Amino acid sequence: MKLNLSPAPHVHSAQSTRTLMLNVLIALLPCAVAGTLVFGPGALLLMLISTASAVLFEALWQKLSGNALRIGDLSAAVTGLILGMNLPSRAPWWIAVVGSAFAVIVVKGLFGGLGDNFINPALAARAMLLASWPKFMTAWAQPVNWAGGVDALSTATPLANPANYTPAQLLLGNIPGSIGEVCKLAILLGLVWLLVTKTITWRIPVAMVASECVFAWIFGADPVASVLSGGLLFAAVFMATDYVTCPMSAPGQFVYAAGAGALVAVIRRFGGYPEGVTYGVLLMNVAAPLIDRCFKRRVYGHGKEAEA
Repeated sequence: MKLNLSPAPHVHSAQSTRTLMLNVLIALLPCAVAGTLVFGPGALLLMLISTASAVLFEALWQKLSGNALRIGDLSAAVTGLILGMNLPSRAPWWIAVVGSAFAVIVVKGLFGGLGDNFINPALAARAMLLASWPKFMTAWAQPVNWAGGVDALSTATPLANPANYTPAQLLLGNIPGSIGEVCKLAILLGLVWLLVTKTITWRIPVAMVASECVFAWIFGADPVASVLSGGLLFAAVFMATDYVTCPMSAPGQFVYAAGAGALVAVIRRFGGYPEGVTYGVLLMNVAAPLIDRCFKRRVYGHGKEAEA
């Protein structure tokens, strides 16, 4: 029998980066539609500006750095759209442009491009924007008043007082908040698509939400309201599941997601800012390599001594 030797990788999949990113974009469509219906055409324009800016900066960076143009993999489009959905509908257009530049060039490009960034680019950009322009990043608009457009007055998100809103309002998105986070039903539709297409697994979303619920209950908050009245569900489905910044092993993903959920609950309860999703996920992004090291799989044909 003739044995043919070839270099790795030896396992191939029909799912390319473009296919995975396209699945994410499709999953985000219900949130984009819901955000537009809730906050009006200005929200759609902000998402389009954020997405187009991210793709443009990706192409510009790849051109200046002498790398092949790879905007066709759709990763920049995903980053831009997710960032746009993390913005209030009344944020100025240049906020989306600055955030996209930071996400694509600083967080992603300077660290080597797709696959080498150690934190989620869209979340890192949101954290930077929140620290730099908190006035714009916390100017929450009321849902569309179909008789007179979007309410011009800023208001608190439901996290400040979830008792002011009914479960139906929280589920359908008739509440103030970021563009993509308000309609929980749309997020769940996206989750179903990602699970059906095997783009993600159930482990991280379920573990993160369950962990936050447990700690919210311990801290005396309503667990159901804590899930429906903030960005927890959106982050658990679309950002914490980022392939690059989450652990690879199943046990590691449970630890990572549970830690993120716990941090969200702690920040919400004891922090000065009512929403802790951004920082909870980013902190666990940083911890992901350590978690992977703790749950490292044994290499076939090697013992524990060889691994050490």
